[in-house]
Amino acid sequence: MFGGQISHAVSLQDQAMGVVDEPIQDGVGDGRIGDQFVPVLDGQLAGHDGGSAYGKTAVAAGYDAAGVCVKIRRKPRSDWLALMPNTHEGYVSWEKAETIRKMVSSNIPTSRHHGAPKHGDALLAGLLRCRRCGRKLTLRYSGAKHHIPRYSCSRGWMDNGEPRCIAFGGLRVDDAIEDALLTVVGPGAIAAAVAAEKEANERRDQVREAFERDLEAARYAADRAFRQYDAADPANRLVAGELEARWNKALARVAEVEGKLAAHDAAKVTPVADPVSLATLAADLKSVWTAPSTDARLKKRIVRTVIHEVIADIDSEAAEIVLILHWIGGVHTEMRLPRRRRGQRSSTSADVIAAVRQLVLIANDNLIAGILNRNGLVTGHGNRWTRERVTSLRSHHRIAVYKPADDGIEPWLNLSQAARLLRVAPRTLRLAAEAGEIEAIHPLPEGPWIFSRAVLSASPAPTITERARQNPKYPTVSHPDQQNLFSSIT
Repeated sequence: MFGGQISHAVSLQDQAMGVVDEPIQDGVGDGRIGDQFVPVLDGQLAGHDGGSAYGKTAVAAGYDAAGVCVKIRRKPRSDWLALMPNTHEGYVSWEKAETIRKMVSSNIPTSRHHGAPKHGDALLAGLLRCRRCGRKLTLRYSGAKHHIPRYSCSRGWMDNGEPRCIAFGGLRVDDAIEDALLTVVGPGAIAAAVAAEKEANERRDQVREAFERDLEAARYAADRAFRQYDAADPANRLVAGELEARWNKALARVAEVEGKLAAHDAAKVTPVADPVSLATLAADLKSVWTAPSTDARLKKRIVRTVIHEVIADIDSEAAEIVLILHWIGGVHTEMRLPRRRRGQRSSTSADVIAAVRQLVLIANDNLIAGILNRNGLVTGHGNRWTRERVTSLRSHHRIAVYKPADDGIEPWLNLSQAARLLRVAPRTLRLAAEAGEIEAIHPLPEGPWIFSRAVLSASPAPTITERARQNPKYPTVSHPDQQNLFSSIT
């Protein structure tokens, strides 16, 4: 529901932003709207918006294969000889015509305009600009399913054969922009949803008022037709028949308008959510944003509502992507993101690899897979861990396999083995490790404790053992005065 409110709130600005839901495909299939539509639009709206214009074209001499020729070119609007708005009544208002003209102009993907939002998942298409050459970055999709975006500054290479400037993957950049955007949009999400709901109710009330005015006019016409029919001479059948037909037509119009008004009132209206529910959804706006039902074009409209442009560059020495966000309000934000190596997005987390390096000290691959699954960890592709996957991970990262000691004296011990070695309860040793009294390794919250035999032989361990034996509440041996319930059989 909240996503629908955002969609409605953004749709109020679609015309001003230049959004086209169904762009016209050209020969390449990139969804561009050609420049040729702007002159056509100017010519159509010039006579239908209530305005008059003169001197929109200029004549210039040119040359072709036949020699000298005359060419007619269109002049910019600022060079027109005359432009007078609202000189007569038009099909659309002048303000509406200007809004449409700006919308179509913004839909052209040029250096000055972002272009219409496309159907792809990349959020920053048309918003990224190269910091080195000033050109806009182009977008292409790669991967097995062609869903991995990649931004590159290749316009200079394609047009003039210049060297390419920068190129980087778009997944991490889009994720960072999403986080920054949700941080900004979150506080105003409730106000936007309430305002959109309020405006929708106002429009509904306006439609009902229009129906009521139509009904009043229809009833007046019906009453007037009845009075004309009633005042007619019954002997004049021709006049009486015509007036009766007009009266019946007026009554039919009244019934029609009454039916429209009843259908409007009976239409189901989505109930307005209370502010508490909206606050809950705004706090979890990330879930609404990442929901599969949320349209990618809606996301791009939201992005273009708050972000004017993003300047991109690459810091080769720091191996970082540098982004400067130009917000609509005039605030600039700099972001630095580490460059992702090829295949790094689907790689296993570094925390999992570090945990496996420590777990191999006391556990085999099958046991490690169970420990990782118990902690809710998955592979880089989101799969559960198995013995084969743990073995593959070790082989790829050159991690040694667990191998029991030949002499039975293991250099690394788990909690039970270490407690047995010190002759204390496992709980006593675990509390000492949690308090930092003895050095231990705990790679995962729901995983084993790992102790070094060398550390257990050092000075802190005997101290813990002696303290546990001297504790009167939990003696390590039986009290000398305690009697045996069972008689000796020896």
